[in-house]
Amino acid sequence: VYSILIVLMKEEAIFGAGCFWGVETKFGKVEGVIQTEVGYTGGVTKNPTYKDVCTNKTGHAEVVKVTFVPSIVSYEELLEIFWNIHNPTTLNRQGWDIGTQYRSAVFYSNEKQRLSAIKLKEKLESSGK
Repeated sequence: VYSILIVLMKEEAIFGAGCFWGVETKFGKVEGVIQTEVGYTGGVTKNPTYKDVCTNKTGHAEVVKVTFVPSIVSYEELLEIFWNIHNPTTLNRQGWDIGTQYRSAVFYSNEKQRLSAIKLKEKLESSGK
């Protein structure tokens, strides 16, 4: 019964915050996150390879899809983690990783997530952080 409830109550969120391996590790340790999956999104090439994405011609970002149970960890809490694990102010890079695939990005799954992401981004911008 518990497993069925989790399947019915889960949500997904997609975050781009640099190299996806480190991002996946961070989100994978969060209580309430039941699965993470790395990949590419936001580009024009269908089913790109790592080599394709590294050309900076596909438009894709390295991302992590986070599957979570909102009653355990909220989308807003995941956004807070997202903003704190990388520097969203650097264009197309995170640390030594340089390229458009390392850009900061939030891909929302529904309107509520979109509005939450905008609200938190505006709050952070007005705080000067």
